[in-house]
Amino acid sequence: DKTITVRIDVARRHPTYEKIVRSSNTLHAHDERNEANEGDLVRIVETRPISRSKRWRLVEVLEKAK
Repeated sequence: DKTITVRIDVARRHPTYEKIVRSSNTLHAHDERNEANEGDLVRIVETRPISRSKRWRLVEVLEKAK
């Protein structure tokens, strides 16, 4: 409750081999009003530690999932 898991996907070109390298990172964010759902595009901001794993806070939901 009040926690969302956010995956950040990064696609960048390898400096030597010029191949696209994809990587992802998972963060836990605080969602006070439980407004984000699975598949939504969200904006989060770093904040003080809220719990052992939560260091981010939801600012807004940019795009709802289809």
